Amino acid sequence: MKVSLGAATIALPLPAWVICTYDQHGRANAMTASWTGVCCSVPPCLYFSARESRYTYECVSARRAFTVNIPSATQAAQTDFLGIASGRKVDKLARAGLTTVPGKHVDAPAIVEFPLTLECRLAQQLDLGSHTMFIGEILDVQCFEELLNADGKLDGAKIRAFTYCPADSTYYATGPALGGGYQLGRALLPESGADQSG
Repeated sequence: MKVSLGAATIALPLPAWVICTYDQHGRANAMTASWTGVCCSVPPCLYFSARESRYTYECVSARRAFTVNIPSATQAAQTDFLGIASGRKVDKLARAGLTTVPGKHVDAPAIVEFPLTLECRLAQQLDLGSHTMFIGEILDVQCFEELLNADGKLDGAKIRAFTYCPADSTYYATGPALGGGYQLGRALLPESGADQSG
């Protein structure tokens, strides 16, 4: 039997993403975010949410652009650090031993060492209460060439992304592949095989 945990932000899995921006002085800033996700296909969009007190809130609101940088499990300590130190007080990226390059399509920096970067133009900013949701239109996705499979598509196993659990404040590595999306459940479709999505 399930027990009630009350109204809480316990949704699994949550990504471990790093949002990068430039501040008012043109200095690169980074913030770890797990209140994140994909929200639209056409145009391709994603979101992250942040409190108004966060330096990243100020930077994205001013610059109207950001990058999402997805780390590998080997970079979990650096990722966590970027979420606990304030960009107002310390050059977090330098302290973490990370370097940035200017975005190719947006006014925001990208972390060189992290395997995946999504460049986003701010499309909407929605005040929801304790957090504001920043919706970014994805203008480009960049990854290391060695992360591609033979078909030229990103190989999820090679990136070794990891997740965050808000219930126990712990990061978890992703495991082996379970099977193909839109494939595993086909055995449960009616005999007609009709698409039952949605």
